[in-house]
Amino acid sequence: MTSVPAILTEDQRDCYQEITNVAMGQAADSLARLLGAYVVLPIPRVSIIECSELNMALHEAGSDDSVSAVCQGFIGAGIAGEALLLFNDTSFASLASLMKYAGPLNHQAELELLMDTASVLIGACVQGLGDQLEIHFNQSHPVVLGQHCQTDDILRSGNQAWQRTLAIEIHYTIEHMNIDCELLLLFTEESVKTLNKKIDFLLD
Repeated sequence: MTSVPAILTEDQRDCYQEITNVAMGQAADSLARLLGAYVVLPIPRVSIIECSELNMALHEAGSDDSVSAVCQGFIGAGIAGEALLLFNDTSFASLASLMKYAGPLNHQAELELLMDTASVLIGACVQGLGDQLEIHFNQSHPVVLGQHCQTDDILRSGNQAWQRTLAIEIHYTIEHMNIDCELLLLFTEESVKTLNKKIDFLLD
């Protein structure tokens, strides 16, 4: 028996966007306090996409010459997903300056800056979503998918098993600074059915 493909109604999409706004605001606040700088909040994009469309979204997010990426899985209440942070490599010098990093900006230093940023953004955003949906998400250890590499290399490292996924795209920038990153929250197709039930409860 073929399963029914995951879909979103307009009301569900709007609700996902609203709870994402709250969650990413919490994450931005955490990052702003870490950096002592203003984080520009975007409008998140919520969509059900095919694997090929995910590849296109990653290409758009990593449009610079090279990117660094961190992936972190999360699971709870029958819902599983991955958070993927793409960090434009041109951002490292500004990030080091804001964090008052005094040492040489070598490979290890950039890795530490990348992991610190990923920990704050992913952790706060996933927790913010979970709090609103009354789900406790357990998060796996973050994994570096690559440093100073092309987006195609990230795609080869990532999870290509999903045919369709709920994708929430959040583009973060720091005001007046050359810091630019993209956070993608990707939920498995099976998880969308459970998530939609939670969303429908909020809409009632």
